[in-house]
Amino acid sequence: MGIVLKYLFTGLVVSMFYFSFGFTFLPAAVNTKLLLSIVGFGMSCYHAVQNGAMKIDRALIGAAAFAVLFSMVCFIAVDFNYTNDFSYATYIVSFLVWIFSAYAVCVTIRWVHGRVNLSLLTYYLIAVCFLQCLLALAINTMPEFQFFVNRYIEQGQEFLLEVDRLYGIGASLDNAGVRFSIVLILIAAVLSKERELRNSTGRLSLILLAFFTIIVIGNMISRTTSVGAGMALAYLVWSSGLAKLVVGRDFFKFHLLFGCMLILAIMITAYFFKTDPMFRAQIRFAFEGFFNWVEKGVWRTNSTDKLNRNMWVWPSDTRTWLTGTGLFDNWIYGTDIGYCRFILYCGLPGFMIFALFFVYNAVVFGRGYRQYRVVFYMLLVLTFIVWIKVSTDIFLIYALFYSIDMFNRHHQFTHQDEDRLLHSRYV
Repeated sequence: MGIVLKYLFTGLVVSMFYFSFGFTFLPAAVNTKLLLSIVGFGMSCYHAVQNGAMKIDRALIGAAAFAVLFSMVCFIAVDFNYTNDFSYATYIVSFLVWIFSAYAVCVTIRWVHGRVNLSLLTYYLIAVCFLQCLLALAINTMPEFQFFVNRYIEQGQEFLLEVDRLYGIGASLDNAGVRFSIVLILIAAVLSKERELRNSTGRLSLILLAFFTIIVIGNMISRTTSVGAGMALAYLVWSSGLAKLVVGRDFFKFHLLFGCMLILAIMITAYFFKTDPMFRAQIRFAFEGFFNWVEKGVWRTNSTDKLNRNMWVWPSDTRTWLTGTGLFDNWIYGTDIGYCRFILYCGLPGFMIFALFFVYNAVVFGRGYRQYRVVFYMLLVLTFIVWIKVSTDIFLIYALFYSIDMFNRHHQFTHQDEDRLLHSRYV
């Protein structure tokens, strides 16, 4: 029973990091990510004292340099344009909060499992996303539970209720869709690379169940989830040999279970689509493009139409292209598109620094985790695709991997632990 409680506690910590939220009884600036960062900073200092020094990887220093440079450019844009919108001028602070809160996650995982690596972290992220999907359904269908959540959790639910959108606890709108997309890509990675997982019927079935649940319910929460779903499915088709119509023996069980789970997911979805009007409305929203294609012969959605019609807002003069306007908050230009908002805020130079920051992160971990190199380049592609729709960045996932490295550098391993760590990271 004790180990189960430890697993649940670790899952809670991961969820508080990955889907951070505030509390109605605390100041608005205080959220779970900030609280975890305080714990993580304290633990990193404690480990530094234990080892006589704080060992920081050069790659993390490089990432911090990008964050500082981007913050400086944004601050100059604010100062030059006489505004007080410091949305990204303080990005270095957000960078450090993500790093130290991720460090707290790594400490918790190693406390329970004795190690922390990409695969183990992925399993927890899968569980958290799966649970968020179930929570979203529960909040939407159980008024008492919704009242309880809204009473204590602060996540802008007034707007979510106004626009009638599903939400979990800290999981809503495009932020949730981007996070679901990341996890779907990571699921494809571990399924492709871990033979032991593919040979375990029980574990494979559970992960595939989560995979299809996140695709279906995740799209109800945010249709951005479909970006990650498409990339994950494409990666699975390519890595399993299905694209070449040659399926290896190692992937036979995987394809058999994948097919069975796909059929089951379609049957369950079709059943609730026919019997539950509320579920039918959510499914039609989640896969609006598909329904329009089947019913009208055109693949389109209302959000895409609005994006193309109203939201491509670019600077109208050379000065704005170079220095931006120093304005970002409060939907000031009536656009959600990341490319437009970043350039309007800090100019083309600022945007280029921010874009190179994510290129740098992808290259660092693409080289470090050679077995998963393609995955990190897919995450880079995801970043640039997502910015077509929203300005959300995905540094939180890189913060986890930087913190894994930082944590393992602080901790004194036995030779057996070192061998296991190196195998999990570099094989």
